Amino acid sequence: RDPSDYSLELSRRARSVEIWAALRTLGRSGVAEMIEHCCQHASRFAEGLSEAGYEVLNEVVLNQVLVSFGDAETTNRTIAAIQEEGTCWCGGTEWQGRTAMRISVSSWATTDEDVERSLEAMIRCARSAAE
Repeated sequence: RDPSDYSLELSRRARSVEIWAALRTLGRSGVAEMIEHCCQHASRFAEGLSEAGYEVLNEVVLNQVLVSFGDAETTNRTIAAIQEEGTCWCGGTEWQGRTAMRISVSSWATTDEDVERSLEAMIRCARSAAE
């Protein structure tokens, strides 16, 4: 356990510089807007995948979406196809005993168009993996 991760003294490493810079540049409202933006994109991913017939496993309240494309094998093939295809990158996870793909929307630069292109790629890869 690294003590600098758990102590108030930050002189060992400058772990707070990134937070300070974001707050200094964007202000509280700007940081809040950036977080809300990522959460809205996550909700759109969940909506689009659900509409396409895939199972969203979590309640999407932040920037994370867990989705199953059927059984574990199909889900893993879908994840591999998405990673190979390259439009976006999502990883696999196990959640409550289920194999899932984890979508984490964390970039301020993500646009609505990026989300729609990524959804199209995900659905295309999932359909191909199910064949």
